[in-house]
Amino acid sequence: MRQNIIPDVKIAVIDHDPLTRDFIVNVMMYSVNREVMAFGSSRAFEQYLACDGRVDIVLSETRLPGTSGLELLRQIKQRHPAVRFIALSANAGDEDCAKALGADGFLAKPFLLKDLFRIVQHFVVDGP
Repeated sequence: MRQNIIPDVKIAVIDHDPLTRDFIVNVMMYSVNREVMAFGSSRAFEQYLACDGRVDIVLSETRLPGTSGLELLRQIKQRHPAVRFIALSANAGDEDCAKALGADGFLAKPFLLKDLFRIVQHFVVDGP
């Protein structure tokens, strides 16, 4: 069965660790060949949105300096409920909180490449 990748999906990756952020961006770009934007902080991402930036899927670390990823999740779901938000954290305890705030998915760090591909499959190929 042939699957179609949803066209024009815009993905944002937010993580203060450049190695993790670049890894996720490279995997996403390779696997879906769609626009993937990288942000080192919630503030940088919020500035992008304030300039009429569009995003369909957000992958964000929960523990960011300044505005936390969990607070960002809360704000995104209030203002843009159709945006899919995948929380990333090395603290497994963040999963329940993220889901309570409306996260569409959770990846525990360190995650396996197959788990990242599963997220891509679910939200980019099967449909956001």
